[in-house]
Amino acid sequence: MRTIWWEDGKVILINQKKLPSQLTYIECTHYKRVAKAIKTLEIRGAPAIGIAAAMGLALAAYHTESTTKDHFLKELTRAAKIITSTRPTAQNLFWAANRVLHKANMSTAPVETAKQEVIHEAQRMAEEDIHINKTMGTYGATLLDDGDTIGTICNAGWLATAGEYGTALGVIKVAHEQGKNISTIALETRPVLQGARLTAFELQHDGIDVKIITDGAIGYYCYEGLINKFICGADRIIVSSGCHVINKVGTHTVSITANHYNIPFYVAAPLSTFDPESRLEDAIIEMRNPREITEINGKQIVPENVLALNPAFDITPPHLIDAIVTEKGIIYPPFKQNYKKLFTKKSL
Repeated sequence: MRTIWWEDGKVILINQKKLPSQLTYIECTHYKRVAKAIKTLEIRGAPAIGIAAAMGLALAAYHTESTTKDHFLKELTRAAKIITSTRPTAQNLFWAANRVLHKANMSTAPVETAKQEVIHEAQRMAEEDIHINKTMGTYGATLLDDGDTIGTICNAGWLATAGEYGTALGVIKVAHEQGKNISTIALETRPVLQGARLTAFELQHDGIDVKIITDGAIGYYCYEGLINKFICGADRIIVSSGCHVINKVGTHTVSITANHYNIPFYVAAPLSTFDPESRLEDAIIEMRNPREITEINGKQIVPENVLALNPAFDITPPHLIDAIVTEKGIIYPPFKQNYKKLFTKKSL
């Protein structure tokens, strides 16, 4: 299954807001439609919105009427600003846009050729993402044993990437493909239920045993010894602070609970999710529409005039993390130092 792809001058993506009841697709012919899809969670997941950003810039290139390189680059830069303004937290969004802009800026070809180079770069990034996630899954599968029950939060599978494997769920999927008897417990992940809607959909599709629990039940399941290990994805990893992990709100709570009960807590993320430049105090936590909390299917469930606070992410400190799985290998503490060593290591 692919989450997003390029087809004849259009970007096609799965409308994740319709899952699991409907598998429908959106055809985007303008980069602003891609930006809307990112903003409204029609496509979500850090690697997936990175690929969407690249594809959006490919659309901007495909439809440009620019005849000069300078005007072409200004158009792409303007499109990139609109796309990256949609969600402020996920590192992959900015990484992908910057990579495509760099490709365009470095091109010495005429405008028509440079346009094609941008389109090909976006397609290349999607294919790379799939390869990266399978490689990451192969490394991460070594952490899982036959008979394990794995907990996870939000959705970090193929729907959160370009397709096929995913990050945290990619680790589980590869372990399953290796013949390990793996079962999973997915937190529902309020308020928009990515765990209940999307993770359950993926794991069931892949033939992997999955059960859903409420977010608040994580303490009970850990106390009863019903979860052996926990793995999640990441939206940004701040290297300068020792690798604090920014992920779906509730992740920090899970990490504290897992640590209390001596349950290994793992993170799976490609190197494009690592932010080697920002300071922790400069990280922006996206605050989403309060109606995601106050309404269910359009029906008000909270008394009128009661304020709802809706951070999309939280921050897990490195001392609560046992390992971070990447496409170049597994990083163990101390994460900052060992992250730097990865750049001299070849991946599988």
